Amino acid sequence: QVQLMESGGGSVQPEGSLRLSCAAPACTDHCVRVNWFRDTPGKEREGVASFYAATGATTYADSVRGRFIISRDNVRYTVYLQMNNLRPEDTGMYYCAASDRGVAEPLLPAEYTYWGQGTQVTVAS
Repeated sequence: QVQLMESGGGSVQPEGSLRLSCAAPACTDHCVRVNWFRDTPGKEREGVASFYAATGATTYADSVRGRFIISRDNVRYTVYLQMNNLRPEDTGMYYCAASDRGVAEPLLPAEYTYWGQGTQVTVAS
């Protein structure tokens, strides 16, 4: 069983920054990919960023590419999402998720088995 715990959400003004953390110690031996997803008002769950454990390769949604960076702390197996130049439309609940096998579509929620409880991000003036 892979347990994931997010932290780092909060409120920020537009153009501000936040860094989300996903603690996933069991992923050291089990996870192929670790992702960030978000639920935003009026939209389906969206894959934001994906980290491929074997190579460190990353994948981003078009909506965040160039503003968000996903990375991993190898020692503690914490996956981060650095969010810069935040916009009001980035407001939502952000979830960390992991897969213990290869996936065909890295940003598709159905590919992921393990999920955290989520952390809220609010971007407003």
